[in-house]
Amino acid sequence: MIAYLKGLLAYKSPALVHLEVNGVGYEVQISLHTWSKIQHLETCKLLTYVHIKEDAHTMYGFAEDAERTMFLHLIGVSGVGASTARMMLSSLPPDDLQRAIVMENEKMLEGVKGIGNKTAKRIILELKDKLRKHKGEITHLSAPSHNTMQDDALNALITLGIARNMAEQAIQRVLKAEPQVSELEELIKKSLKSI
Repeated sequence: MIAYLKGLLAYKSPALVHLEVNGVGYEVQISLHTWSKIQHLETCKLLTYVHIKEDAHTMYGFAEDAERTMFLHLIGVSGVGASTARMMLSSLPPDDLQRAIVMENEKMLEGVKGIGNKTAKRIILELKDKLRKHKGEITHLSAPSHNTMQDDALNALITLGIARNMAEQAIQRVLKAEPQVSELEELIKKSLKSI
């Protein structure tokens, strides 16, 4: 299998690129996340995954390992195909997607075009424990992590002596009940009340 391609970007668009490697042009499907990393480059290295079906061989490319890892997790979920996984990674960066799954944030997943309630629940059910075990694997390899309000709230609750899983569940309960919560302090207070 082809692990990665490194070469000249002969053609670029937000959905696919033609990567010329030693005179051979490869058509590679990409997400908007990868596009944002390579759009200004002349040459690049893309980690790849070749999806083989009866009627087509499609190559998907990723600017970073975190995105490829998340893609592989997603296509392992029954009912989630490669194009759906690419759509999810175009809508959410890998670390935000991982956080949504681990924190059981169905609404965030349903915000992705083509993801309904049943699919969101299935993704959470099948990947939650797997991603929790590999928590560092994805977030560590992605770009410098910018703490989100959920992370900050979780860290605050753990600092206050609340067990991580209880804190995560409390934050999730609050965000499910009140998705409009936008202040860190408010999220922490409501989470403490729900424990």
